[in-house]
Amino acid sequence: MVVMTEITDNKAFEPETRTLADRVCEQIVNAIVIGEIPPGQKISEPELARTYGISRGPLREAMRRLEALRLVERKPHVGARVVNLSAKELVEIYRVREALEGMACRLAAENMPQDEIDSLRALLNEHEESIEQLDGRSYFQKEGDLDFHYRIVHGSKNSKLLEFLGGDLYHLVRMYRYQFSVSSSRPKRALKEHRQIIDAIEARDPELAEMLMRRHIGSARKNIEEKLTKVTETRGE
Repeated sequence: MVVMTEITDNKAFEPETRTLADRVCEQIVNAIVIGEIPPGQKISEPELARTYGISRGPLREAMRRLEALRLVERKPHVGARVVNLSAKELVEIYRVREALEGMACRLAAENMPQDEIDSLRALLNEHEESIEQLDGRSYFQKEGDLDFHYRIVHGSKNSKLLEFLGGDLYHLVRMYRYQFSVSSSRPKRALKEHRQIIDAIEARDPELAEMLMRRHIGSARKNIEEKLTKVTETRGE
């Protein structure tokens, strides 16, 4: 069953221009990211239409956007499903993130204005409160300007990095980043690592900033690999 998810603020859509398809797409994105609609689950458009109280036209537009965001894939004779990456694909994405977000962090140490650094510190304080409310079980970051990693890439002032890391793979990475942080010691460690990264950026130390970001994403990748290994062993594969 699909559960209604609270709509988050997203500067990509200005309030006066947001359409019904925009709002429903954002709701479904959040439902997929936090696992209310899990990887691999078949998408029933009639069920979604009933759940979100919309007609099939706006829903079809929302579905097209979800496919463009690479969260939903449609196959002949199968229909639409939430994307479910293989272990190999997921690890490959994290290795790419390791390199590119490391570069973004280096550039942020050189180019990120002090007011953006101060704002990012304030955001991490909000993240800490959220983690504590969840007893350290997960680290959910809303999208765009409420996402630490997005803000770092934005702070790099490199439009190509923002286009790549904030584009096609963005929500797919958010989904796996959140779902693999649930029920582990990772959330509090991740927050501590975020604070160390912003310290290096504020100190204008590009080498340290890049190293810390690469190490941070590498730790997340190893956490994913360990979990996938346990799942495989449990299944006896």
